[in-house]
Amino acid sequence: MLEKKSSQFEFIALMASLMSIVALAIDALLPALDFIGISIGTTQTVDNQLLITMIFLGLGLGPLFFGPISDSLGRKPIVYMGFGLFIIASLICVYSESLEMMVFGRILQGIGLSAPRTISIAMVRDTYSGDYMARIMSFITVVFILVPIVAPAMGKFVLDHYNWQAIFYIQLLFSVLVSGWFWLRQPETLAIEKRVKFSSHIFIDGLKEIKKSKRTIGFTVISGFVTGSFMVYLSTAQQIFQFQYDLKEEFPFIFAGLAIAIGSATFLNGALVLKFGMEKLVTTSLLTFFSVSLLYIMLFNGNTNPPIEILLVFFGLQFFAIGFLFGNLRALAMEPVGHIAGIGAAITGFISTIMAVPISTFIGRFVTSTALPLFIGFLVCSLSSILILMYLKRNSLKN
Repeated sequence: MLEKKSSQFEFIALMASLMSIVALAIDALLPALDFIGISIGTTQTVDNQLLITMIFLGLGLGPLFFGPISDSLGRKPIVYMGFGLFIIASLICVYSESLEMMVFGRILQGIGLSAPRTISIAMVRDTYSGDYMARIMSFITVVFILVPIVAPAMGKFVLDHYNWQAIFYIQLLFSVLVSGWFWLRQPETLAIEKRVKFSSHIFIDGLKEIKKSKRTIGFTVISGFVTGSFMVYLSTAQQIFQFQYDLKEEFPFIFAGLAIAIGSATFLNGALVLKFGMEKLVTTSLLTFFSVSLLYIMLFNGNTNPPIEILLVFFGLQFFAIGFLFGNLRALAMEPVGHIAGIGAAITGFISTIMAVPISTFIGRFVTSTALPLFIGFLVCSLSSILILMYLKRNSLKN
């Protein structure tokens, strides 16, 4: 294990902060989607979902560039490159006057933020492995979850007292503070002797290496289904709670409460993963995810939404299950490719995100008058994930 200038606690907090800028860029904007839509001239409410889903497209594309270079140049320079691009993209968003320009800015924001997001995962893999890596990822995610808890409320406060552009400026300020902390306190985790010489074949060679591991591909595809279903919620939450339930003022607090459900499960995962193992927790969580979705569809397969209290219970159960999936799925996918952690994190992140964006965009178009299409999407994604998991288990038994 590499010697670290900072304590393990500071390492966890710093990696979580690198990831949390992504959550801030997404969740703080949720209360402002209508105002931004009016400002840039969108004609349909569902078009505002693009401001959420398109940043994920950038998050999927960016690692293909940043991941391979980090295996060659080291982790830290890539983080600074990503933050620089994020600053430029944020200014494009601030001065956007059309949906097309705003979408371009959001994609570019995602590409920039993919650097700290991808490199933080690679740095964890550089430093830890196995179930202990999953434990560290769980604790990182717990800290990371704090941002979705407070971000919508912060966004609404800024919106009420200033304007939607100020939300982007706050994101910029936070990114500058985190990059300064990263520069001062985090040592490089990729030793010089372990770096891969950069060449035009580095991506192809990495892809060939990843293709050798069925487990890496399988758990990455499962991650794509889970991320896609969760992205539908992110892109439609404002529409469901503010328009379908007329809870505009309560929306930030509802969003925070559901984020706590994910955070509590992720924290619990950090304690349970060393006892039960990643794969067993993933299996149990996927079965729970599927069962809760099926129960909702059976009970509320009608034309109206259930009372808000019942919807929140179902959402809470779903997100509690998801809390056991995010960190474990990434750790399981990365475990066989630790020797190329940068390109490994890049390609697995690209595959899961490129899957997730069309999944969420397609399902989100149906979430107009009720939340039922969201749970149908949950059901299909969880069932597909369970089938892939069964294949991986059967394949491992043969070997």
